[in-house]
Amino acid sequence: MAPPAPLLELKGITKRFGGLRALADVDFSIQPGEVVALVGENGAGKSTLIKVITGIHTADAGTIRFRGEPVEIRSRRDSQRLGIEVLYQELSLVGVMNAAQNVFLGKELTKTYLGIFELLDNHRMRLEAERILLEQLGMGFKGRWEPIFQMSGGQRQAVALARAIYAKASLVILDEPMASLGVEEVERTIQIIQRLRAAGVAVIVISHNLEHIFAVADRMVVLRRGQKVGDVPKAQVTPEQAIALMVGRLESLIVDAPPAERTVGGEGRRGEDAADAR
Repeated sequence: MAPPAPLLELKGITKRFGGLRALADVDFSIQPGEVVALVGENGAGKSTLIKVITGIHTADAGTIRFRGEPVEIRSRRDSQRLGIEVLYQELSLVGVMNAAQNVFLGKELTKTYLGIFELLDNHRMRLEAERILLEQLGMGFKGRWEPIFQMSGGQRQAVALARAIYAKASLVILDEPMASLGVEEVERTIQIIQRLRAAGVAVIVISHNLEHIFAVADRMVVLRRGQKVGDVPKAQVTPEQAIALMVGRLESLIVDAPPAERTVGGEGRRGEDAADAR
């Protein structure tokens, strides 16, 4: 039986900005329900790769497949149609609106009044937002409808994720999701990512914090100077090796784990020595 096609697969992605080569022949893939950490020092190419995936930049060379089919992602609208959502550190929420209004921003639910007038159905939006936040993300928001600017960073992040879930995202990209959060909210964010994984949603996490990465990722992809130098199941790499890859003390560490071993919660081939997989 042929292995399942990745949810998203990039091959040979190259991107230049004038004389600067930001990405050089990069391969990247992710399975449904897999959490992949994308790491590297500043300027390694992480942001450029994410912008290619989300359609903000168009690759100069390479191919993209989604659920096994070739696709072109030339705009943010193209990526959203595929179910790709990205949450940047700023979250792009409207501070004076409450959670429900932010979850349904641009996709508001309405009701007809007197058979003529179209009105916002605020009650239904609140109930649906509460359901998504509780059932999908484990966050109880019932009766708490203060403006977003009065909420904690973790609560705002949950609202942004609820908006992605309502949009039926199959791939969620989280840019530094645990930066500036307290210990309790970091743990809650990890639990939310685990819930997304359990629901079959693929997650790409960009972070400089290796402790957070090792707490949540199934696999780690390392970029250095626009090239992929690491792609390995978490169980087969140490934090020291990850740092060595990022700064160039270790040339490369790439393990071609079968897709079946990289799906929901997959830890990869535990019995092998990662150092032999270079």
